Amino acid sequence: MARRIAPTALLCLALAATSCGSAPDEDRPSPSPSVDLHLPAGVEYHETSEEFGRRGPSAVKILTISPDSKARVAGIHAKELAGTATVRDMAQQTGARAAVNGSFFDIATGRQYAGYEGDPLGLYAENGKILSEASNGRAALLLGYEDGRLVARVEETLTTGRLLAEDTTQRELDGVNRVPGRVLGCGGVGGDRIANTEEPMDEPYTGLCTDVDEIVQFTEQWSSRTPPGPPRSSEAVLDEDGTVREVRVPAGGRIPPGGSTLYAIGPGAGWLQGHALKGSRMEVSQEMTDGAGLAMSGQVDSAIGGSHRLLRNGTVTVAANAAGGKPNPRTVAGVKADGTLLLVTIDGREVGVSAGATLAEAARYLATLGAVDAVNLDGGGSTTMIVAGELRNRPRGGAKDDVTERPVSNGIGIFDQ
Repeated sequence: MARRIAPTALLCLALAATSCGSAPDEDRPSPSPSVDLHLPAGVEYHETSEEFGRRGPSAVKILTISPDSKARVAGIHAKELAGTATVRDMAQQTGARAAVNGSFFDIATGRQYAGYEGDPLGLYAENGKILSEASNGRAALLLGYEDGRLVARVEETLTTGRLLAEDTTQRELDGVNRVPGRVLGCGGVGGDRIANTEEPMDEPYTGLCTDVDEIVQFTEQWSSRTPPGPPRSSEAVLDEDGTVREVRVPAGGRIPPGGSTLYAIGPGAGWLQGHALKGSRMEVSQEMTDGAGLAMSGQVDSAIGGSHRLLRNGTVTVAANAAGGKPNPRTVAGVKADGTLLLVTIDGREVGVSAGATLAEAARYLATLGAVDAVNLDGGGSTTMIVAGELRNRPRGGAKDDVTERPVSNGIGIFDQ
């Protein structure tokens, strides 16, 4: 394991609306030399200790991946999207040489838990396929390759889906791989209402939105079965080529290998029964666009949704008093001007050892590492850094909890090319 450097510096407390430049070398500790953990060429792992605010030190772990590294960086998830696994287990199962946790998810201890803990909240894509729709407008880490080089970026993202029946009738696809009618985090494609007020909501929102008229696609990555449906729901079972095998009423049942299902509630159930006729074809399409609704440039192989954009063109974009203004463990991703990807974990909730960071502090710290764009991923007890099969940080669900590797929905893996 890398040696730990004693904290000697205090990060500058600039206004959150502006970026904070790098502190002088003599005023802050340098990361430890890259440890030889037999990572792919162009991938380095460092450990250091930093002080954020005046609360004491925090242990920081950093993976640096150059755009021309001999590595592949991609999203990884548990065996089923409907379930969870530790980052270490996901890395072992997929062969990742290193990994961190990824997006937020429908954790069982959440107030609005829908019964499927692995369900990613917001955008998640693997191998160029959208497996969870965006919470429209939230920032995400996008990963792709051009001429063998990693292209990493942070973008606000939108996703739109369409259904085209064989009779040429079209309908909006509301989501992917989630319980229909429940939109955790809101930001859906239309018809969403805040659950406890019925107020229409088409923006991301901290809480639960509902929608009584939805069609949601379930892919084989979700699980072997879809959730049991209410009495008047319906579900079209599709072969890989989009041919309708059957329409189940109510919804709920097996997902065919290589195929998918379209699960409908409310008026959507009637539309499905009227247009998804057995033996006919149903075309399902999804598109990822930028925050302005324009086609995403370049290849996107993996996408991991976050909560807050932390940096844009080198400027801190999260206010000091924003949600996340309390110090906590953090997992954050940043991209340098030359395309270098930074995956960083900051430990917290351990008095005298690791105090954690606020979102604004994490943003300013990434700027000192050279990041120009950055996004906040899931943190708290989910924050995990695995390198060479070993846990490198100290995850804690609470200040009084033991160090524990929390099962999570997905992560970001680093593989041999």
